Amino acid sequence: MFILGFAGCIGALRENTFLLKFFSVFLGIIFFLELTAGVLAFVFKDWIKDQLYFFINNNIRAYRDDIDLQNLIDFTQEYWQCCGAFQADDWNLNIYFNCTDSNASRERCGVPFSCCTKDPAEDVINTQCGYDARQKPEVDQQIVIYTKGCVPQFEKWLQENLTIVAGIFIGIALLQIFGICLAQNLVSDIEAVRASW
Repeated sequence: MFILGFAGCIGALRENTFLLKFFSVFLGIIFFLELTAGVLAFVFKDWIKDQLYFFINNNIRAYRDDIDLQNLIDFTQEYWQCCGAFQADDWNLNIYFNCTDSNASRERCGVPFSCCTKDPAEDVINTQCGYDARQKPEVDQQIVIYTKGCVPQFEKWLQENLTIVAGIFIGIALLQIFGICLAQNLVSDIEAVRASW
């Protein structure tokens, strides 16, 4: 991005047609790559959903291994009010939260605090609210933790905000096309002036 911006800026200031053409071509390539990615995402949405599920489950396995990853998962689960990839039982993949008899962890059959439903009256986050949450019947689980997975919640969020997301992508695309047109217009003006010498 720095090189592309530098080429466009210096090309315009110094009236360098090579840099302006470089800017136009690479901005066009980026535009078509974005367009291709959008079409492929629409066509292969089931594959993307599977990859998202695989990605979340891998991150669930490594939840306690990386503090940054842990914070990202906690933020995601709190923001979308979800737990696990498709359900709270996805936390069985984590060695600390799985429900096997060999698991001696205090967090056994639990979920992270970010899966817990929030009580507006509480000022301090109860980080132990998810302990033993998955041992309860499913009706009781819904009172204590979010039972919907993050993949369905992300799909729901995307459908509810589709016009905003589409508007952002269209706005970026129009800016790129506008940049290409301006650069090409400047190149043709520079070449017209040079031809008149």
